[in-house]
Amino acid sequence: MENTSRALKKQSKRSIGGGSRFSGGRKQYESEKEEGEEGGGEECDQEAWETLSKSFRDVQTVLDQNRNLIQQVNENHQSKLPDNISRNVDLIREINGNISKVVGMYSDLSVNFSGIVHQRRSGGREE
Repeated sequence: MENTSRALKKQSKRSIGGGSRFSGGRKQYESEKEEGEEGGGEECDQEAWETLSKSFRDVQTVLDQNRNLIQQVNENHQSKLPDNISRNVDLIREINGNISKVVGMYSDLSVNFSGIVHQRRSGGREE
């Protein structure tokens, strides 16, 4: 698990420093995993990877929507047309709703990932 955590931390740093996308993908994860992992736990690692990957893709989709909405708000604001500026109220509400969604998605991701870690530490036994 320590090596999986290291690989995820490396991935996270790359994502923060290298752009807004969770990049690197499965091949990058596999090569980092092979660097120091001694067998066992591969099913859990696969589950953890799939959970994280799907969650980050879902989050990124909402963040991309917000980026587009923010661009629309800026364009409307720059136009200084009353109709466009009044549309910004609804756009900003949608942005706020999306932020709430992202918070919920990260909360779910945390719960799911904690469950996977707990399951792995207990040797896969249901408790």
